[in-house]
Amino acid sequence: MVVARNGISRRGRSYVRTGNTAEIPKGSIMTTFLLVPGLFMGGWAWDAVAAELTARGHRAIAPTLPGLGERAGEDPAAIGLAEHTDAVSDVLAAQDTAVVLVAHSYGSFPAVAAADRRPEKVERVVFVDTGFPESGEAVVTSMPHLAGTADGHVLPVPPGIEPVHGVPDDELARHRRLATPHPVRTVTEPLELTGNWRTIPTTGVLCLANGLSLEVVRALHGTGDPRFAKLADPGVTYFELNTGHYPMLSAPHDLTDALVRASAGEGLDLWGNEVGSSVASG
Repeated sequence: MVVARNGISRRGRSYVRTGNTAEIPKGSIMTTFLLVPGLFMGGWAWDAVAAELTARGHRAIAPTLPGLGERAGEDPAAIGLAEHTDAVSDVLAAQDTAVVLVAHSYGSFPAVAAADRRPEKVERVVFVDTGFPESGEAVVTSMPHLAGTADGHVLPVPPGIEPVHGVPDDELARHRRLATPHPVRTVTEPLELTGNWRTIPTTGVLCLANGLSLEVVRALHGTGDPRFAKLADPGVTYFELNTGHYPMLSAPHDLTDALVRASAGEGLDLWGNEVGSSVASG
């Protein structure tokens, strides 16, 4: 049996924040969302979104990855991208049905790697204000400045979140209190993918105040680069949110709406047309 540690149950038994691993309660639910946090954050970052998903009858699992949050006491020298991938993959393996896998920022790396291992366990991948990584790519490939900030085996927590991201004061204070240094090997080690994950439908949640929009995505697709061909696939949808890079802190209600609609295949296509069940029902 898998043992729960540092679990948080909301509205009975539906929302579980996990430390190492968790025994996830089963019941009559609509959709299971697996919420993977970004740099410096643990499962706590998803508290507001997970609580609202649960209130709407869904199930939310918000794991804290090794070496972060309540697991910050673990040896960061022993933690790389493989260990973060294992943590997400283990949660997927424990599920009886496929989940909507939600990844914020850095979280796209272990999330995609886990989905690549277990595509049958994922019904959709939602990328929150981030692109999808490629095999052989590391986080520092597109963010080389991170390597220069390393202090031994960790990346120190940055001074704060810039005002442009619209995070309210209480959430800024919570971030300052709970954010923890991030194991450096997770951002320097390259991703290894087979390509299995590319069969899974995807959704991009684009945060306008951070500079990511459908216009930017269309421009990338328009370059003709084969890496961006998937952006126009029929199973790909998009949402634009008028907030910054941390919508789970700044706009949890709007992000929850997007996640629920994404799980139903709704959203915008690359050209800004509404797609999904809401259109079909007229």
